[in-house]
Amino acid sequence: MQTTDNTERFKNVEHSRTFRNICDKYDLRDKAVLDIGSGFGQYLKHFGNGSVGITTAEEEVRFGKDHNLNIKTGNAEKLDPLIGHFNAIWANNLYEHLLSPHAFLMNLKKVSEKDTIAILGVPVVPKIASLMNLRWWRGALASNHINFFTHITLRLTVERAGWRVLDTRPFLFKNKFLDFLARPFAPHMYVVSKNNVEFKYPPKKVGEWIGDAYYGDLLSITNQEK
Repeated sequence: MQTTDNTERFKNVEHSRTFRNICDKYDLRDKAVLDIGSGFGQYLKHFGNGSVGITTAEEEVRFGKDHNLNIKTGNAEKLDPLIGHFNAIWANNLYEHLLSPHAFLMNLKKVSEKDTIAILGVPVVPKIASLMNLRWWRGALASNHINFFTHITLRLTVERAGWRVLDTRPFLFKNKFLDFLARPFAPHMYVVSKNNVEFKYPPKKVGEWIGDAYYGDLLSITNQEK
């Protein structure tokens, strides 16, 4: 059954127009990509040389070894900088599961280069609440999701963690205007952002966190001299 499931996973990604649009737009096939929450490597397979997937599931790590995919054991919320520095980060269907989404975005800087782009794929809640009654939208309220975003709050959350947002769209089309028209009806959104190395938290926020060991460690990632 597991083999059948994996075959279906890889086939779905292979034939995904959305994934193809994103890869083409940001040249992911030619970049070293960190695939966070990589699963069995269904996306990782399509990224450039030097790409690495991380997962908490040992069966997925074993699958990677058996299929020449570089999948390592790792925790998305406790990224180890020793894993390397990447010029692109991919995390699809992960962000809505995290205990600390803001801290996750801060920690991404540990494994980022100056011009690293991060692409987060996230199910979103529609502005028109009645759309949630449609099957197309029910995935956003899955029982194992603990964070919920609209495309606007998703964008703001990413910006306020020190990333410069380049785009927020469903990538159903290559054409940005067509994507803009489709956005209100798209249940899954991708926010593409660039590492903002000039970002610093405002003094008021820093003052709230000074003296706390946990927040002090996170602040050291962002509010340091460049």
